[in-house]
Amino acid sequence: MAQNQTAEKALAGAAQGAVLRPGRAADPVPGNALPAASRAGQQVAAAPAGSDGQEAEARQRQLRLMLRQCDRVLLMDFELLAMNDWPDNFSVATARRRRDLWLFSALLAAVVFLSGLTGFVPAWIAGGGFGAFVIILLLGIPAVRRLYTATPSYLDLLIKRQRMLRDARKHAEHLEGEEGLIWQCARMAEFNPTLRNTRFSGLLRLSEQTALPRALSRREHVRLYLIYLLEAEKAYDRVQAAFFEGNQQAIDRGWQSAVAKPEGRT
Repeated sequence: MAQNQTAEKALAGAAQGAVLRPGRAADPVPGNALPAASRAGQQVAAAPAGSDGQEAEARQRQLRLMLRQCDRVLLMDFELLAMNDWPDNFSVATARRRRDLWLFSALLAAVVFLSGLTGFVPAWIAGGGFGAFVIILLLGIPAVRRLYTATPSYLDLLIKRQRMLRDARKHAEHLEGEEGLIWQCARMAEFNPTLRNTRFSGLLRLSEQTALPRALSRREHVRLYLIYLLEAEKAYDRVQAAFFEGNQQAIDRGWQSAVAKPEGRT
């Protein structure tokens, strides 16, 4: 429990700046990130002929390792982690007011009924209070409430929130695996400097400790995690482009030992 509370505090500050707008245009690529794929190919092309492509082979092996360690980012479910159907605070507050009004009405009717039993009010008023109490209780039963309104109750909204968080944590656990996905994806920061942003430091530390899924206790945490995955996906595409460009350069120069294929996704 103490570890989860510490993890939640570690994410709270960074999550405040997590803003995700579905459908927005892709972030502009930093000037020093665009040439990353080309630089990888240039390193292959610039390798001394006398080295028999050893440097190129080492670079290709490094790129292939990056691809293998971060390939699970391609399994990301955007809709599940974006949680676009999340009940907003206004809807929850409105539902809570309706619940409080329902409780107050039921309590008032019960008081009127009990007052009749003690003789403070006439019997016919007490009978009316009892009837009102029964009707109000029936209106609070989910099966009955759905007959006259489709508006979700306060309890329905809370359950929906908990279910969405549970599904997001379960998906994050699947992505992270036993090694910590985003911690391994951080090695691709050469191809996307955004991965070095300090607001992701808490996520990376938890991922390294394989404690990240349990720490995603708020929607803001999940959305911050999704933002990192999107940036990692961009980096993955650039690493893949650099890998194939390096392969082509090695083929053109006849360095067969440097030619390799990316390993299959796990």
